[in-house]
Amino acid sequence: MHAAVITAYDAPPVYGEHPEPVAQGEHEIVVDVLAAGLHHLTRAKADGTHYSATGVFPLVPGADGVVRDPSGRLRYAALDDTNLGTFAERTVIDTRRSVALPDDVDPVRIAAAMNPGMSSWVALRRRITFREGQRVLILGATGSAGRMAVQIAKRFGAAQVFAVGRDATRLKALSDLGADRALTFDEVATAADVDVVLDFVWGTPAADAMLPILTARADRSAPLTWIQIGSMAGASALIPSTALRSARLEIVGSGIGSVSPRDFISELPELVNAVAEGAVDVQARAVPLSQIARTWSEKTSERLVFVP
Repeated sequence: MHAAVITAYDAPPVYGEHPEPVAQGEHEIVVDVLAAGLHHLTRAKADGTHYSATGVFPLVPGADGVVRDPSGRLRYAALDDTNLGTFAERTVIDTRRSVALPDDVDPVRIAAAMNPGMSSWVALRRRITFREGQRVLILGATGSAGRMAVQIAKRFGAAQVFAVGRDATRLKALSDLGADRALTFDEVATAADVDVVLDFVWGTPAADAMLPILTARADRSAPLTWIQIGSMAGASALIPSTALRSARLEIVGSGIGSVSPRDFISELPELVNAVAEGAVDVQARAVPLSQIARTWSEKTSERLVFVP
């Protein structure tokens, strides 16, 4: 079969022949891959910057995808730590980490949406007790995950959603997706009285935004939960002790390890339905897997989805 293979952290993927996968565990099956998204998680695991990267090569990247099982059923599958990912014609999945899909779904749309959509979906469902009527501020709302977070927060009953980002053009478009206000990072203090922050950026931008938000709150004793989801602006953020003492701030993380695989999987069917019915806008572009070397580092607002 053909697959994309990475041989070192600083090496790009190479498309070529690869040995056929073999199922070994009780719950494992060999499946045909129909579509697999190029997510930030996939890139970070491949270049060693994600905390779950194994450092074992050769590596076929791909953390999830839409597959067809031996019975002909479509499934969305999330892979555990493995060196045989979904950027291949075939791979091995654990059926316990997959959900069956309707026959009429668009594999590219599902593959593009599930990973970025799950980040905010699980954060609001599994890391905190989110209540209808609460207000949400999203740092990094112009990326794929941030755009979907705007829609998901509204779907869960957020009274107000404030979208924060740097790209003015993309920010303006978020009002059509449900954002009540679109703000630059310099304007975050004007939306200080929120209940939840979904942070996809971290690093210096998050640290610089935190104190202005906290000091501008009408009631500093009102709870504010800051959920750290992504680190597009840096893996570390210098948080002053004042931020933790001067307001009722709670910082939690949401991701692999802080949420159990069982909890992730249990949320998948409802997200699949939301995406399939068009309730969540998805920007996706299908790319032949054979072109992975050319598109691997491409910067685009669309979620690239490789099709073997």
